[in-house]
Order: sequence, then structure tokens, then C-alpha cells
Amino acid sequence: MENVDRLLRDLVAIDSVNPTLVPGAAGEAAIALRLVQEFEAMGLPVEVQEVAPGRPNVVATLEGRAPGRSLMLCGHIDTVGVAGMAAPFTPVERDGRLHGRGAQDMKSGVAAMIDAVRVVAASGGLAAGRVVVACVVDEEHSSIGADALVTRWRADAGVVTEPTDLDIAVAHKGFEWARIDTIGRAAHGSRPAEGIDAILQMGRVLVALQTLDAELQAGVRHPRLGTASLHASLIEGGRELSSYPDRCTLQLERRTLPGEGPRVLANEVNAILTRLAAQDPSFSAEATALFGRPPYEVDAAHPLSQALGVTARAAGCRPNTIGMSFWTDAAVLGQAGIPSVLFGPAGAGLHGVDEWVDLASVRQCRDALAGLIRDWCR
Repeated sequence: MENVDRLLRDLVAIDSVNPTLVPGAAGEAAIALRLVQEFEAMGLPVEVQEVAPGRPNVVATLEGRAPGRSLMLCGHIDTVGVAGMAAPFTPVERDGRLHGRGAQDMKSGVAAMIDAVRVVAASGGLAAGRVVVACVVDEEHSSIGADALVTRWRADAGVVTEPTDLDIAVAHKGFEWARIDTIGRAAHGSRPAEGIDAILQMGRVLVALQTLDAELQAGVRHPRLGTASLHASLIEGGRELSSYPDRCTLQLERRTLPGEGPRVLANEVNAILTRLAAQDPSFSAEATALFGRPPYEVDAAHPLSQALGVTARAAGCRPNTIGMSFWTDAAVLGQAGIPSVLFGPAGAGLHGVDEWVDLASVRQCRDALAGLIRDWCR
């Protein structure tokens, strides 16, 4: 068994479900310890950066023998939850695919980038430059790991090894979350003159949001990312069947494109609420911006993208230049002045009950990254 396969199996076997997503979940402490052991066995200096209690980043470095360009390889070590999975932390290989939670997203990318550095270190090391290998927490929720990482480590360029099917992604969407509360008036269900139904009021908001989403999806298309969109994520309201509900709460998400400004969702929602209130004086609602992350894009002609294309093809890949619909830590690196691309193995079942990665693609990813390290760090 190749070293990268062994490491990937070990990582999949460790429960690292994000505790912010799933209260009480294991978090990243155990997988961080396994990674520290791996880096120490490779003879690399390694640092543990405690981002939150029991949630450490693990960062190792490979130094060249002379000054030169630096490269950051970055991957997250948390996963989403495992509801519906029979044996999420028992890695099973079938037909060249490794199944288990995190196999695709993104322990395969983490294993590939670590083994790429091992290959380079074991074959004479770096003549010049520096590689930073960053294994970070919490990408699946709010990326507190990447935020902490860039306060201490920098590089001339970066590769985030999210699953891209061995294509090179130079852009991804952003997102914004918001909450809308419609405010009614509680009353006995038999007395409509005394009550205002907050849930029916929210229905008017939902109709307006549906119209906005249709407009977004019929609007300007990014050449690699398509259109912006929004969806209603969570809704709750009411107290019992026999009462008019005095409050209804909706949480929603807006996916954003490069070029759209910050707080675009808050501005759109406030415009809707203002319009509805003008149409009906009994309508009352308030909006709250919750959280967001910006979209990201780097020039497809950036030297990093071009160099990775060469080394990926040398490793047997046939990479296309693409964009990704999901958000990634590449945006955090980019905002910190580290131009980055995404490049990772192939698989399926992202966040699903049958998640798997193609093992041959993990090895190809490893080989492409090892070639990139040698080419870039000079």
C-alpha cells in the first residue's frame, strides 16, 4: 500500500466532525494529533496553533537550502456530520474507491498534499524556497482555522486541495446568511379582528424572495460560476393550532459572485421589506445579517495556475480551468495576499451518505503537487 493511501485511511478512520455544525461532535483534536505524528515522522518542524479549545491547526514547513519563492498547501481537517451513514469512520475500498466520511471532502486532498511534501523531502529536499503545509479547522462552518492561519503564515502562492476532479479551479462563489422576522399579533384563533398572522405575512416575503431568485438565475452569468442564487433554509413560527402566530422566523442563504459588493443580501432583503410595508401598513418585519464570506477569483493566467497545469499534465491529469460553486478557504488566503487556486482529487458523495474518492486520482494529485513544489520553490 502506498504511503498516501495509508495516511488517507488513517485520516478517514478518525472522527473529526465539526462541533459547530453538530453540537457535541468530536472536533479536530484527534486528527490534529495524527497529523503531528506524520510530520514528525517526516522530520519536518511542526507547529500546533490552538484556534479554539480542542480545535488546533497543524502547520509544518519544508525549508529550502537557499532563499526562494514560497508555496502554501492548505486543506481543512473537519467534516460535516454523519447522519444516515452506517459506518462513517470505517474506510472501505471497493473498485479503486475509498468510501467514508471525509474521503472526498477533503481528507484525500490533505493526504495528497502531505505526501507530496514527503516525496520531495525524501528525494533531496528543496534547493531553494519554502513550503508551508497547513491543515486547518472549521472550513465547513466559518473558517476560523484559515482566519487564524493567515495571521502567522504567508506565502507567495497557495493551493487549496479541495476536490476538483483534478481540474484547476481559479474562482468560487461566496455566500451571505440573513434572518427575517415577521411580526404579528397573538390572538385567539376565533378572533381574526384581534390577530395578525406572522406566518402568512412571511408567505408574502417568500413570494418576493422566489421572484428575486428567479431574477438572479436569469441574470448575469459568470463565465465559470454561472449565476447568483438564493434559497430559504430554515423557517419556524407559531405556538399552537388555536392561536394567531405573533412571530415567524426565516433564515436564508444567498450565493454571491465576484464583483458583487458586500451585504448584497441584506440590501435586497431590506428593499423587499420596505416595499411590502409600503403596500400594507399592517405588515411588520425586520432583517438581520448573520454571516458571510466573499467570492474569490484569481487570474487564470497567474503563473501558479500555469505551473500547476504543467505539473498536473506531467502526472497524467488533463486539467481544465474551472470555477467551483462552493465556498473555500482560498478566499481567506486570497484576501491575505496569497494568490491561490484549488486542485484536488476526484470523487463523489460530497456531504452525502456515500462519500468516496478515487484512489488513483489521489496519487495523481500527490504527484502533480510534488512537481509543483519543485517547479515553484526556486
